[in-house]
Amino acid sequence: MSAQTTPITERQLDLITRAHCDAGGLIEPLLDLKGGAKLKMIASLAQRGLIEQQGGQWRLTSAAIAIIKGEAQPEDVLPPTVATSVATPPLASDPELEAAVAAAEASWQQDQPDAAPKRGREHSKQALVIEMLKRPEGATIAQICEATGWQPHSLRSLLCHGLPKQGYRILAEKMPGSRQKRYRLTASEPIARDPKEAAHD
Repeated sequence: MSAQTTPITERQLDLITRAHCDAGGLIEPLLDLKGGAKLKMIASLAQRGLIEQQGGQWRLTSAAIAIIKGEAQPEDVLPPTVATSVATPPLASDPELEAAVAAAEASWQQDQPDAAPKRGREHSKQALVIEMLKRPEGATIAQICEATGWQPHSLRSLLCHGLPKQGYRILAEKMPGSRQKRYRLTASEPIARDPKEAAHD
């Protein structure tokens, strides 16, 4: 039996982008959930074709990675219907469980703006991001999102793929006493890339 998928939410895009950039493609290390709530979230991502089991671990699918890199749109690479049976037990409707999942999702974007990048202004906003990363103290995802109005997943994609492709080297440092990371450039100007390295993008 199959069920129609629903569109990917901004929170799901943020989660899979974080998994790709910060967790080697693994989802579970980023889920601050336990028991049924964790299984429900995994099932939701699997049903949308965003993750799959590999070697006993839930990893991003090639379709999810293509979406993160901006190489494809969700409607172009994700199946319109998916099997409802994934490697998780069926879960009964549970108000407390739903509340736990909603609270965890909300925490991923706490204090983040909802506005998406606007076409025509992306170049100037990218320049602003670079200037913030040039500062000795760098900047956090929250700080850059507040300054640009971008969604976290869009910014992480820029930090992981967009700027490195332009030759910028970015250092991510975990902040003491916090789960946040601070990002900064290792050099103020882009570095010429090795053609062999570019060929692997």
